[in-house]
Amino acid sequence: MREEELRKAVAEIEWWHTIDLGHGIVTPGKDNSPEKLRFLGIPERLDGRSVLDIGAWDGFFSFEAERRGAARVLATDSFAWEGTNVGSKKGFELARSALSSKVEDRHLDPTELSPEAIGTFDVVLFLGVLYHLRDPLGVLERVASVTAPGGLCIVETFVDLLHVRQPAAAFYPFAELNDDPTNWFGFNPAGAEAALRAVGFSRVERVGVDRDAGGSVRRLLTAAGMAGARLKRRDRPVLAPFERGRLVLHAYKQ
Repeated sequence: MREEELRKAVAEIEWWHTIDLGHGIVTPGKDNSPEKLRFLGIPERLDGRSVLDIGAWDGFFSFEAERRGAARVLATDSFAWEGTNVGSKKGFELARSALSSKVEDRHLDPTELSPEAIGTFDVVLFLGVLYHLRDPLGVLERVASVTAPGGLCIVETFVDLLHVRQPAAAFYPFAELNDDPTNWFGFNPAGAEAALRAVGFSRVERVGVDRDAGGSVRRLLTAAGMAGARLKRRDRPVLAPFERGRLVLHAYKQ
């Protein structure tokens, strides 16, 4: 495809990922994918390893895994690729062609993951999917089942209830989170870690938590004359957005 044709094709697609296609052409994704990449802690080299990207959408992380030397990469999705909700598969297909990529694809819902269907993989990317699941533990069991012995699963997810130390999760039965009915559960970090251990991962490491508001809670409390005060129950709804963020976990399977 010529450069002019590629630019035109890119402009006709609604992109989620920001992908450098070469020739100065970068897809106008809503997600700052290169910046997120630095937060994930994906191994710099994946030579000889097999990689599964669950919920691949436009495929930024699939193509990145291939760029880092993965021997095989399988991208799976259903929700985004169906074209009836958000996004479509057009971005993935155009990027794969433009990059001359050999990334494989499989239209597969996370509830359908199994070793019988796709085999097992050395590295599994489970990015931005967990909080969209109605049955998070059931799907995590399936994610564990397609992670090879000795393998690594990288989980990136929205988290809530950051003030709660014991394992917990917030439930959004309608569209309470960002007015999005596809958001169901916001684990807190301890809850996400416990869930991964419960489905069979032997070791779970917390790579990082990116709070939505950083130090804004302290500034807000100080401005309100509440610094150092114990929050009352009525104050929690006001501060709820400051108790949320994004979490990255590395889960290892024996």
